[in-house]
Amino acid sequence: MFLSEMSTAEQIQTWFTNLITDFKDDFYLNFIQDDRWVYLAKGLGTTILIAFLSVLVGIVLGFLVAVVRSAHDQTGKFKILNFISKMYLTVFRGTPVVIQILIIYFVIFASVNIDKVTVAVIAFGLNSGAYVAEIIRSGIMSIDYGQLEAGRSLGFSYAKTMWLIILPQAFKNVLPALGNEFIVLLKETSISGYIGLEDLTKGGDIIRSVTYSPFMPYIAVACIYLVIVIGFTKLVAILERRLRESDKR
Repeated sequence: MFLSEMSTAEQIQTWFTNLITDFKDDFYLNFIQDDRWVYLAKGLGTTILIAFLSVLVGIVLGFLVAVVRSAHDQTGKFKILNFISKMYLTVFRGTPVVIQILIIYFVIFASVNIDKVTVAVIAFGLNSGAYVAEIIRSGIMSIDYGQLEAGRSLGFSYAKTMWLIILPQAFKNVLPALGNEFIVLLKETSISGYIGLEDLTKGGDIIRSVTYSPFMPYIAVACIYLVIVIGFTKLVAILERRLRESDKR
């Protein structure tokens, strides 16, 4: 009985040793040999750059569209701009982002020598702007209309009332939704490889195509995305907490 238990323990130890050895070999093959980790490092930089610039484009565009639509709903003005905004929202919210980036790169800019990062920023920025616009508009519409009337009664113009009274409150209300939109945008950039852009996901795929070992590079890519998302989620939570504390003062 004792010999049988020792035999089982030795088998487990051997299996564990082989597992560690295989892990080290795969790690070396996929990341250390020929400096293949550089593909992930460069891809991560490209992914963060695209996500950061795209979210800036999305916020600016979404803000403008939200203000136009809110102004139309509240005053009845800007009918033409409101129609254009609704068409923009319908198109970019109703079609897949992968189709949008393919059309922008292979159709709209087919005859133009343009940087692929720029194409990705335009595509993801336009797509994100459509969602940000509705997020901000919902925040604006959630503020009591009496506050807008109060601002106008104090002599403020509509634009000044929106900027000083309505938008600060709306921003606090929609901050969690904006944080989620950035997270979604960050993950959506993983399709940039469709236009030959070497982002983080494409970097992992390049390693896989060389080593024929898909597990290690894809798990590494997933872990990197996960760490970024968790870190950004905590930053948004900290900002929300500070905004709540400022309201109590």
